[in-house]
This record gives sequence, C-alpha cells and structure tokens, in this order.
Amino acid sequence: MIGNLNFFSKIILADKPLDYTSADIVHIFKKNFRINKIGHAGTLDPKATGLLILCTDKMTKAIDKFMNLEKEYSGILRIGAVTKTSDTESEEENPVDVSQITDADIENVRKRFEGETEQIPPMHSAVKYKGKPLYKLARKGKVIERQPKKVFIKDFTVNRLNETEIYFKLTCSKGTYIRVLASDFGESLGVGAYLKSLRRLRIGEFTTENLTEEINHIKYIII
Repeated sequence: MIGNLNFFSKIILADKPLDYTSADIVHIFKKNFRINKIGHAGTLDPKATGLLILCTDKMTKAIDKFMNLEKEYSGILRIGAVTKTSDTESEEENPVDVSQITDADIENVRKRFEGETEQIPPMHSAVKYKGKPLYKLARKGKVIERQPKKVFIKDFTVNRLNETEIYFKLTCSKGTYIRVLASDFGESLGVGAYLKSLRRLRIGEFTTENLTEEINHIKYIII
C-alpha cells in the first residue's frame, strides 16, 4: 500500500496504458491508495491510451461535469479493411485495395464529418440496454437496435501516412465514439476502415502533460 486518500476529495489525472480497461485503472488506484469511493469520468476502450480523470470521495459528484467537457484525441485510421469492433480488439476482415483512394478523396470525406453529425452507438460499447452494457450482449452474438445521436466534431485534421494509414487529430463533444467515426469514414470512402490506434490528449482544460508520479507503470498526478 502507498498511502491513504480516504480523507481527501481529489481529482487524479492518469495516463491509461494500452490494454488496460478504465475499470482496471480505478481498481489499481482504489487498492493502492485505499480509497473508499472512486470513479472515472469517461470510459477509454482497452485499445486506447491517454487521459482518464478519476474522482475520489466527494469529488465523484463532479463526474458528470467532467464527462460533459469537450475532448481531444489523436490516432490512426486503417483504411481498406474492417473489424467487428471497429478497432484492434477483433481481427481484421475484408481487406481491399485502396490504391485508387487519393488525398483529395480523404479530404472530401473529412469535411463531411466536421461539425454536427449523427452516430449510432456501437454494439461493443458500455451503453446500457435494459440495465446491461451492450458489449456483453454483443459477446453473445446479439444485436440491439440503437438510435442515432447527434455529436459535434471540430478541429478535425488528417494526414495520410501511407497507402492504408491516416493520422488524425480532432476535438469533439461528449459522447463521440471515435471507433464509429473510423468505421463511418471508411464507409464514406467506399473501402472500409477501423481504428488502429487512439490516444485521448485532453478533457476540458486537463491534459496528459506534466504527470509527474507513477504507480504500476501508470503516470498520474493528484490535483
């Protein structure tokens, strides 16, 4: 045990490593600091890295406020193939030739997603249906009808790295699924796509910069 934060109401900024779930990070801090009450403000998928805001004790009341803040991400889209989860949690399928896709094609598609757009939440997500997360139903092969919802994407930039990979950076509203954006982007290109990598850089004014402490190879800072 490192210490005891039970008598504090704190915000912890943590840099989630690859292949950890957001719940894993909560458990690590809860166990090592012996925190009675702790939660996170916005799930990061296991294949994503970056900023996770943790709130302890009375600060858990502020979780909704943090979740409503805009978020900034960077990552890589793999065009010319798809996966069932729209990221690297599942195997790549249906590879196709993308040599005909030009930089102008990519730019034209990028413009379609800038501003207000609609997304259908993915089955492999924490969205609940009758009290159960959709991803648990998806693992059983079930597909539930989901209603589209409006999200806002701004400062969306792209840079083609090679024939099949596109680097992107964007700022978006609460509730935006970058995996869905990747899948929809590929569909609009006509060749399919999935999210090869993703990093959350910022939530509101909070960033992954200057995280000076480390526990279990997780960089963090308590504020």
